[in-house]
Amino acid sequence: MLGSVISSTLFERRYPLMSKSSEPQITEVVGTSGTTQVFRPYERLVHIKILGKTFEVPEKNTILRCFQYISPETIPYGRFCWNQDCQYCRVTGKLDDEAEGHELLSCKFLVSAGMEITEISPELKYCLQKKLDQKSGK
Repeated sequence: MLGSVISSTLFERRYPLMSKSSEPQITEVVGTSGTTQVFRPYERLVHIKILGKTFEVPEKNTILRCFQYISPETIPYGRFCWNQDCQYCRVTGKLDDEAEGHELLSCKFLVSAGMEITEISPELKYCLQKKLDQKSGK
């Protein structure tokens, strides 16, 4: 009996999210500045266009993280794998100095100032629809 109590306690320490504890579990790490560490550190916001609408997003982050910055209430709950397996985050975009757009996986490509996203996947369109509609005044 005592062995099962000790092993249960050790299990809960090693795997707190898998434990049967009724106490709330902390799943986000808070950075020293008080912000969560979901985004890579950044010093400024840059302007990008998504389907013709301009947004400010944090530099030095992937496009998908920037979508999460724009719509934190929907993007985390989308069907995104965040590691290029699912392809649900595919966009067509171009850098400020390019004439032609390229297909990109937004989970892997870093955002840059002046970037323009001209096409987004249906999953992204669904997740960003309210923000895109707000920008266009609908």
